Amino acid sequence: MKMETPTTAKTSIQVIERMMALLDALSSYSDPVSLKELSRVSGLHPSTAHRILNDMVVTRFVDRVEPGTYRLGMRLLELGNVVKSRLSVREAALDAMRALHRKTQQTVNLSVRQGDEIVYIDRAFSERSGMQVVRAIGGRGPLHLTSTGKLFLSVDDVKAIRAYATRTGLAGHTRNSITELARLERELSLVRARGYARDNEELELGVRCMAAGIHDDSGKLVAGLSISAPADRLQEDWLEDLVQTASRISSTLGYRAVPNV
Repeated sequence: MKMETPTTAKTSIQVIERMMALLDALSSYSDPVSLKELSRVSGLHPSTAHRILNDMVVTRFVDRVEPGTYRLGMRLLELGNVVKSRLSVREAALDAMRALHRKTQQTVNLSVRQGDEIVYIDRAFSERSGMQVVRAIGGRGPLHLTSTGKLFLSVDDVKAIRAYATRTGLAGHTRNSITELARLERELSLVRARGYARDNEELELGVRCMAAGIHDDSGKLVAGLSISAPADRLQEDWLEDLVQTASRISSTLGYRAVPNV
C-alpha cells in the first residue's frame, strides 16, 4: 500500500481548493463562461484552470458548452438532490438552535404546521430559563395564538384565513388572545410587513414569543423558529439574532432570498 506523504497531501488539498474556486466562479454566472473569465475570477493561471476544468468535465461536475466555455454540470444537481432528500429541517436547524439558546439562555423552539395547528418538533432549553410551562416536543398550539402559527397564516390567502377562522371559531386561551377575525387580519398584515411574528401572552399568560420563518429551496415556508421567554424577560435585541438564525437555516435548505428591487 502506497503511503501518502505530506507533500502529496498538500498537493491534493490545493487541487480541491482550486476546484472549489472554479465552481464558485461558475456559480456566479447564469450563462456559459469563458476560460479567460474563469481564470480571472478564480485567480488561477489559464493553463491550471484549463487542466482542472477538463477533469471536472470528465466527472460531469462541469459541462463544456463549446470550445473554451463552461457551465456547472448535472452531477452537481444529482448530488444536491441526494443531499436534499436526506436533510430534514430538524437536522438543518439543530446546531443553529443550540447556538441561539446559548446566546439568549431562553427556550428556542422549532415548529411546523399540521392542519390548523403548529407542532413542536424540537427544542433547545435549560431549567434556568425560568419558564413555568414548557410545551413538550410533539405538543401543539393553535395557529392564531402562536408566533409561528401566525407566520403560517400570514402566507395564506384571505379566503383560507377566513375559512380557518370559521373552522376554529378563533377560540382564545388568555385575555390577550386574538379572537376576532378583523383583529387577526390586522395582525397578519403586520407579520407580512415585518417578516416576523409575536405571541404576546396569547397562548399562555406570563409567556411571550417571537418567531421567524424557515424556507426551503423552493421558497416555501416549512417551519418556524421561535424564542419563548417569561413575559418580563423577552429582549428585543434577540429579534435580530432570531431572524439571522432562521435565515441561515433556510440557506442550509437551499433557500435564496430574492433581493428587493
